[in-house]
Amino acid sequence: AESRAPAWSALIAARRTRVPFVTSYHGAYGEKNALKKLYNSVMARSDIVIANSKFTADLVKARYRTPDNRLRVIYRGVDVERFESGAVTHDRVAALRAAWGVKDGERIVLHAARLTSWKGQTFLIDAARRMRRDGDNFVVILAGNAQGRTSYEDQLRRQIAECGMQDVIRLVGHVSDMPAAYASAHVTFVASVEPEAFGLAAAEAQAVGCPVISTNIGATPETVMAPPRAAASQRTGWLVSPRDIAGYEQAIREVLNLSPAEREAIGLRAGAHVRANFTTAQMQKNTLDVYDHLLGTNLSQTFEQQT
Repeated sequence: AESRAPAWSALIAARRTRVPFVTSYHGAYGEKNALKKLYNSVMARSDIVIANSKFTADLVKARYRTPDNRLRVIYRGVDVERFESGAVTHDRVAALRAAWGVKDGERIVLHAARLTSWKGQTFLIDAARRMRRDGDNFVVILAGNAQGRTSYEDQLRRQIAECGMQDVIRLVGHVSDMPAAYASAHVTFVASVEPEAFGLAAAEAQAVGCPVISTNIGATPETVMAPPRAAASQRTGWLVSPRDIAGYEQAIREVLNLSPAEREAIGLRAGAHVRANFTTAQMQKNTLDVYDHLLGTNLSQTFEQQT
């Protein structure tokens, strides 16, 4: 079970038929009252709880006292055949830049997330305003669908207009070709001000070889190699405190000031990091390992032989 409502039915069916029950806990569900906590708890009542990050696993342990022997951390997987720099053609990148009105020589700071306040778009706009005042040559692309949150989208448009940044910050809506979006970007910014349970955008961007700046909360620091958690020589991105506008500005400026060789080295490390740790095939194998543990089967071995 991967969501709460069907998990309750699955739990009852599994217990009545004495069949193993597995849940995938992949969101930091809100628990504002005892009833909501009870409703959410079904995701931790399985024989094995699959958490999509160490952050999520720690959350499950803290909320439900789930023992380690019933928890497995299995990161979300990136389709590295689709999300890698070599798979994205120059024509696809050029088409996106043209659609977004990006001029030759303008570097893109990409924010790829649905339009909702906890994704932090407003704070990135504030950082861009301060930087543009100093003459930095870049544009900010806010890629993502409002999903009916028209009031928040209107708020963002007003904020952009009030600081006179219409020529710098573009709301481009849903983007179907995300590999090309990451390939077109000079840096991808994950500005979430509430914890991500995994943070797929950071992993996908790195797979394409795009450096990442992320807030240092939730699970994203598990995927982005950056000081102080990693040596500067192993850097694949930058970690900043949420809502720290000066920190955002400093990190963006550091990326913009990289030499082509320095940025390429970071991109190569980022792609290798994702291929070593966060692929779809790894996610599939590790999930089959869970099934083998419960069923006494050899699904994981068969999968490896076939791939």
